[in-house]
Amino acid sequence: MTWTSYKEKIKQISQRIVEAQKPIRILDAIKWDPSIEQALIESKFREIPKVDADYYSKIELGYDPQEKITEFRELEQDIVTTLGKDDELGLLLKTIVQEYALVIEMILNRGTKKFWECSKILYGSPKDFFFEDTNRIIDLGQLLYSILSRIDDTALGSHFDEDVEAEEVVNILNERFRDYFIDDPVRAKLSEGIVADASAGSDVVRIKEGSKFSIRDVDILEVHEGWVHVGTTQNGSAQHIAKWLSKGPPRCSATQEGLAVLMEIFSFRSYPKRARHINDRILGIDKVEDGANILELIEFYRTEGYSEDDSMMSAKRVFRGGVLDGGAPFTKDIAYCKGFIQNYNFMRAAIRSAWPQLIPFLFVGKLNVDDVPLLYQKYKEGIIDSPRYVPPQFSDLNGIVVWLSFSSFLNLVDMKSIQEHYDKLFERYL
Repeated sequence: MTWTSYKEKIKQISQRIVEAQKPIRILDAIKWDPSIEQALIESKFREIPKVDADYYSKIELGYDPQEKITEFRELEQDIVTTLGKDDELGLLLKTIVQEYALVIEMILNRGTKKFWECSKILYGSPKDFFFEDTNRIIDLGQLLYSILSRIDDTALGSHFDEDVEAEEVVNILNERFRDYFIDDPVRAKLSEGIVADASAGSDVVRIKEGSKFSIRDVDILEVHEGWVHVGTTQNGSAQHIAKWLSKGPPRCSATQEGLAVLMEIFSFRSYPKRARHINDRILGIDKVEDGANILELIEFYRTEGYSEDDSMMSAKRVFRGGVLDGGAPFTKDIAYCKGFIQNYNFMRAAIRSAWPQLIPFLFVGKLNVDDVPLLYQKYKEGIIDSPRYVPPQFSDLNGIVVWLSFSSFLNLVDMKSIQEHYDKLFERYL
């Protein structure tokens, strides 16, 4: 048998993971055809369409699920055999492979309660607690709702009309991407077949044809879809050994989406309407876990001021793959707010422990925030390459270090007494 180095072993396993996961497309496997929305409209939102296990079974996956599970099980065993049962990178790669097998299990159970049970393991639930804390994700959602729903957008100094056509968005983004992705041909293009207004691929940001955006939305797309989602994929693809970092299993979703939200905020491009839209996904998923059906969820969104189309779109994101009668949602969309808190706390902890150099490694590829210390260690050993594309706010850490240093003290301040003090002044003079 030919001798192979540790780096060669990691590279070979990494390439096998990339190949094994290639045909898996979670969102394609739970995608609805236009007839579902049409049925809702024609019934005037009084009848629940039939989107069950039989409906999903007709969607062609492009692979044999059972054979794919077997492939991942064999790969899991090979990782242990090749690297040993206690190797730290081996344990990480084993976790990734196990998760892909669970993804297939979730897909096999589309339209049933088991789909939701798998989704909770993979993505979490609004009822989950933050790390060793008494606060749940839904507590964050309800707090943000109580604050953001009271904000008068007209008092914020700027209004953002959605008057930029999709074609113009593509042109603007392509010009900006050329300046940011200097070494790689990243582009934006029009697309007809996507559910959201925009989505990111490995080297492309797809913009939904016929959609309209505000110029503020375009700014957000640049950092959210471009700098974060495409940027981390490009950084992962550029790895000379750790190619698995170019692919994102569900364990990476919260870190990825949370990083994208962080970038929106740190670049001062987000705005309350956008934040409400993200936060209301948590509330919607929680309602469905508690039994709300699709008609009730659509009505909830409409009472919150969303248009009919936006209400259906938000409800579809929650119910795709799940049970339309309620009780079994797709929980992926808790990732945005969950990941924001997790990433922010990681960065504060890194700065308090005098490890600010860890923070740019959030962009090294598709990862879970808890992987960063291990990946940085392997960077020092020459196994992981440093990220090629890092946003300016993270490539020069001076501002973030000061920001987060002050923020560490703010947690110690008694906000209740401060709020009471200023509420008295607000009531007296306003």
